[in-house]
Amino acid sequence: MNDQLANALKKLFELSRPQKRMISVTADLTFVFLSLWAAYALRLETWLWRPTWNHLPVFFVTGVITIAVFVRLGLYRAVIRYISEKALMVVLAGVVASGLSLVVSGYLLQAMVPRSVPVMYGSFLFIMVAGTRFGFRALINRPMEKTKGRVLIVGTGSRALELHHALIQGTEYRPMGFVTLDSKKHRSLIAGFQVYAVSHLKKAVNEQGIQRVFLALDDNVALSRKELIRTLEELQVPIQTVPAVSELVAGTARINDIRDLDPAELLGREPVQPSRGPTKDIVQGRAVMVTGAGGSIGSELCRQLVQEQPSAIVLMEQSEYALYSIDKELKAIVSAQGLSVNVHSMLGSVLHRRRCEAIMRTFKVDTVYHAAAYKHVPLVESNVIEGLQNNVMGTRHCAEAAIAAGVNRFVLISTDKAVRPANVMGATKRMAELVLQGLSAHQQGTIFSIVRFGNVLGSSGSVVPLFRDQIRSGGPVTVTHPEVIRYFMTIPEAGHLVRQAAAMGKGGEVFVLNMGEPVKIADLAKRMIRLMGLSERTGLNSDGDIEIVYTGLRPGEKLYEELLIGDNPVATTNARIMMAREACLPWAEVRVLLEELVQASQQFDCARVVQILSEAPTGFSPQHVLQDELWSVSGNPDVPAVAEALPNSSNIYKFPV
Repeated sequence: MNDQLANALKKLFELSRPQKRMISVTADLTFVFLSLWAAYALRLETWLWRPTWNHLPVFFVTGVITIAVFVRLGLYRAVIRYISEKALMVVLAGVVASGLSLVVSGYLLQAMVPRSVPVMYGSFLFIMVAGTRFGFRALINRPMEKTKGRVLIVGTGSRALELHHALIQGTEYRPMGFVTLDSKKHRSLIAGFQVYAVSHLKKAVNEQGIQRVFLALDDNVALSRKELIRTLEELQVPIQTVPAVSELVAGTARINDIRDLDPAELLGREPVQPSRGPTKDIVQGRAVMVTGAGGSIGSELCRQLVQEQPSAIVLMEQSEYALYSIDKELKAIVSAQGLSVNVHSMLGSVLHRRRCEAIMRTFKVDTVYHAAAYKHVPLVESNVIEGLQNNVMGTRHCAEAAIAAGVNRFVLISTDKAVRPANVMGATKRMAELVLQGLSAHQQGTIFSIVRFGNVLGSSGSVVPLFRDQIRSGGPVTVTHPEVIRYFMTIPEAGHLVRQAAAMGKGGEVFVLNMGEPVKIADLAKRMIRLMGLSERTGLNSDGDIEIVYTGLRPGEKLYEELLIGDNPVATTNARIMMAREACLPWAEVRVLLEELVQASQQFDCARVVQILSEAPTGFSPQHVLQDELWSVSGNPDVPAVAEALPNSSNIYKFPV
């Protein structure tokens, strides 16, 4: 029987579009006559009723008008496989028009039409026309529905309903119900699907055979994210989410673009609410510039700054592709939201002082957010001179260009690794802080400030994308040490707080962001494994899916990071932002250190660079032997001699201006 039905449906699908429309018209015309006969038979209480010659013209006219109205309303253009509930309104409008035509034609042709007949006729016709279409839709889609993945949607707001409708029309997932955060809504129905309270989530997953859970919570929903994530961890099915509202508005994502949990959701952190007062005052109607605009922090700053409606935003980036990507994204946001913001994309390095100054003068930049830096600890350990150039000399040249161009504010994005650094990257960032503090005291025209924070989840080099890739490839997940602890912040959080700290700056301050509770990296790895629907493989659970392997601390890596060099930080008007009490050097002493570093760099003397950074008041205490690959391969102490032997060796590592 099933085979015969499948063959019949197959033949029906193979018909041409005009043939299918003709079948629909014939069926609807038949429904009109059946509905008219049934309405009269019911009204006259006899199933043996036969139409009189006066009724036949009325039936004919009603049928023709009904089909004409359905054609006009576009009912026959709809593909039954994808027909939606909106078709019910089309059918209803056609049925009402058909009922009116029955009354009018009966009056004009002097045929008996009792008052109850049009009502019963319309009811019968609506049931037949709409019922057959939705019945065929269910019959056609039934085999496809069986192959779809069964999912639950966490949320009952507009985003959850949009996702539900998108999945119904799609071919991958089959929604089986909703999960509400309001226990009072438990066992209610939305769009014909049952709603479960969070406390019944595990039971619903087991009963419905759920294969995935999608998070589709509206932004204004009040909830404890930590508790929700803890509940979802226990389900042992993949947990995924839908794009943020900002991405939907910008047109960079669709509601059915399902993806893994965002870093903020992994941490269960409450989002930082942006404060648009002081930040808007220093941005709105002014030109702002972001160096390293294509990086993780730089690009997020750009997204947030453009919402403050500056007159222009200048993007400076040395990576062509990264600059292209953020330029395209920002212009899409500006166009979608109708913002009057000019976006200028400049290729170049912060090491080129004259280009920095030319850009700042040309676009009359008021505030510079200096996010350009090399931040990956092992890579900077292996490329000492390049790390020094970009992080220290690039900061100096960009800052001096800002002074010369009359920039009002200059904000350095620093790192917690600058506190008592154990690696070259941290030492160069602390040196960059000293450069800005020295310049701040040396002049009065530009307000220099520093914002220091810890690891950013989801940034380039972050453990989250690394762990995610390792889990998808079947493991193992590599963690350096079982006890390694880090402070974490999401990229949007960091962007909001950097902008707020920038507005507080008076000159030379080091602002430290409150990173919340530290996170053990091993625990984060375990949580990601569980939230991706897998289990950890251990000695006690040899059947687990993913193993965690501890590889040992990398060169220059600490077990834990700090945010303050001194004690007793000063509170600010924002509870998430503190101001550090830290010593600084006068510009004359900083300049001497910079000249020594330039000379060592020109000679490609990595050991000397490390020595100068160690002797400077950076707190740098190297924990291992020099790791620079070129230095090591070339035979450590002989590298300066090799550099001297190269053509034009006097120009090597002279920093461009």
